[in-house]
Amino acid sequence: MRKLAAVFGLLLASVGLYVLLFALMLDRPLSLGLLRREIDAKLAYAAHLPSPKLVILAGSNAVFSHRCGVIGPMLRLPCVNGGVGVGLGLDYQFARWTPLLHAGDTVYMPLELQQYIVTPAQVREGPDAAIMLRHDRVTLASLSPARWIAAAFSATMKDAVLGLIEDAALLLHPAFATASSQIDAAGDGVGRTLKAGLGNRAFLASLHRIDPTPDAIAAGYGSREVAAFLVWAKAHDVRVFGGWPTEFADAPPDPRLESTLAGLYGGRFLALANAGRYPRADFFDSQDHLVEECQLRHSIAVAQGLAALLGRRADPPPAWAAASARRCP
Repeated sequence: MRKLAAVFGLLLASVGLYVLLFALMLDRPLSLGLLRREIDAKLAYAAHLPSPKLVILAGSNAVFSHRCGVIGPMLRLPCVNGGVGVGLGLDYQFARWTPLLHAGDTVYMPLELQQYIVTPAQVREGPDAAIMLRHDRVTLASLSPARWIAAAFSATMKDAVLGLIEDAALLLHPAFATASSQIDAAGDGVGRTLKAGLGNRAFLASLHRIDPTPDAIAAGYGSREVAAFLVWAKAHDVRVFGGWPTEFADAPPDPRLESTLAGLYGGRFLALANAGRYPRADFFDSQDHLVEECQLRHSIAVAQGLAALLGRRADPPPAWAAASARRCP
């Protein structure tokens, strides 16, 4: 019995040491560090914006297919592009953004369709688990106990080895910590021009993605998280509008998809004429990332649509944006 107790005690000590090492010492300062700094920079920018303001939330589709630098001026609203990546849990993103949302603010959410059908297991395995364990245990504590456990065991021996390699790389080349990710102060992706993306045409031709079914979206775990956020938003007088993410125009979406999404958002949904579908030539390196010229054209359409939903007059787009948008194929 004493041997069993000793083994159990040793096991607990090993687990505790494992968790403490990743919570207090081991890190991924490049791969996860860049992601964490991007999130923190967007939140810091938003914290200094007056209300009413516009916040765009989605994955990288928000970053590279939407432009606060166009939408904000057209709506005469300060704007921050809060998009980062699809892998981040919606519960984590909502927990980070809700303290910065105030009465009168507007949130536009052109979520990638796969975000609605994400499973709880996929959420727990996202990169935000390791980020919260090491750098943001306040947010982690506000989430469910299942997220605490998943975060505590989110790292592996591979992560430890890669963390040491990244630490060494930073010591040798400190500039890696501030490497540009083509994202401006407002959180917009910039510089991914049509010319710069010409070399990606063969890769884009190889990409294929099937839309989730309306039934899968209606029953999805991500949809439940969105619904919970909408309850919070209504209680705090924050307006939330859903929207179409960008996607290849290979085929039109299921006719029921728009009504499913509009129903989720209580009718507050921006129904673009093209449902966010564009020719492959309009994209940079994925279905979620338009080239800059087409990002600007899409943003003009989004601003005009949001103006109607908000009961505002849309100003003309900035001259530089309109000129560049005309070069979108």
